[in-house]
Amino acid sequence: MSAAARTVTVRYFAAIREALGTGSERVATQAATLSALRDELIARGGAHAEALARGKAVRMALDQLLVTDEQAALADGAEVAFFPPVTGG
Repeated sequence: MSAAARTVTVRYFAAIREALGTGSERVATQAATLSALRDELIARGGAHAEALARGKAVRMALDQLLVTDEQAALADGAEVAFFPPVTGG
């Protein structure tokens, strides 16, 4: 890995966790932003591509703070969470 590589903890919740069969994983990534990380995960294909697909409503959190800007910078050691929008009832 190059000097730009970072390792992040990725957590999955609700339907995304069910689709992927895991609640979290450590990921070595070259991604500098949340958007690039999502694209890397989608590029894995299979369940990742389907659960995190562009056009699907997916919320994200960075270090336990809800993020609306996918261009948010990704630091080494960060925690990223992906989850579907919460619907009330």
